[in-house]
Amino acid sequence: MASDLNPTYPSKDKTGDMNLIPNGPAMTPKMFDAFSSLITDMLGIKMPVTKHTMLQSRLQKRLRRLGLKTFEAYYDFVFSTEGRQKELDHLMDAVTTNKTDFYREPRHYQVLTELVLPNVLQHGAIGTRRPLKVWSAGCSTGAEPYTLAMVLSEFGEQVKGFNFNILATDICTQVLAKGRNAVYDERDAEPIPYNARKKFLLRSKDRSRPRIRIVPELRRLVEFRRLNLMTSDYGMAEAMDIILCRNVIIYFERRTQFAVLNRLCRCLKDSGFLFMGHSETLNGFSLPLKSVASTVYQKKGPEHEK
Repeated sequence: MASDLNPTYPSKDKTGDMNLIPNGPAMTPKMFDAFSSLITDMLGIKMPVTKHTMLQSRLQKRLRRLGLKTFEAYYDFVFSTEGRQKELDHLMDAVTTNKTDFYREPRHYQVLTELVLPNVLQHGAIGTRRPLKVWSAGCSTGAEPYTLAMVLSEFGEQVKGFNFNILATDICTQVLAKGRNAVYDERDAEPIPYNARKKFLLRSKDRSRPRIRIVPELRRLVEFRRLNLMTSDYGMAEAMDIILCRNVIIYFERRTQFAVLNRLCRCLKDSGFLFMGHSETLNGFSLPLKSVASTVYQKKGPEHEK
């Protein structure tokens, strides 16, 4: 999810259009500060002054769509009753850029199959009598949760009765829609190993526009849900065995990082595993986690917290 303005979850892939609309309205420093504060409050994203041009470019499109002439008018609309109901989601979609790839940071999937899953299976019913519960936080367009589904399905071929389900969440409604549809450009599938491509992908018949789609058997294992990591309660009915929140918190201020990490830990079972991005660190945070591999952590049980 490395990007200019990514909550997840910014999540992980579309590149923001940096071209300003010709003769479009300009965003004053005062209005940039106002929108910056709003975005940080809503999404936790740091918005330094270096993002001024990008933010102006993206929000100009919303002004044009709404027929508004100034950023002041747009700001007032966002805080109106109608704007709160109809525009906030569009604003959040506009300012999030999502970077993602299938099999991104492949070392993590090796750690998952060689270390994490054997450890989880030692806990009796997990993955066999009851499904393994995995959460892809900041899932973007779905490449990460579908990669997980491929890796876990192949692992399950070697373990009798192995079963799992995946929750995929993001703040951006547009990327969630793409994830549910599960249709991608064929070139996006290049990182997927050949055997996995044969098993898990369908190719479009229209070769003038090469597309692939995830097979329905895999799509049924992934539930997409909108979730803002800034909310105080993530609404999880059950704790997760594994959480991937990779390249998300790097865009947050340190205080927000700590708050989000604490909430993630509360959603993780004792002895469960948390995967972070390779550009992220938990140094300096007091959390109930121990490192088991590079940017992979295991939650300590109560006996470790005394």
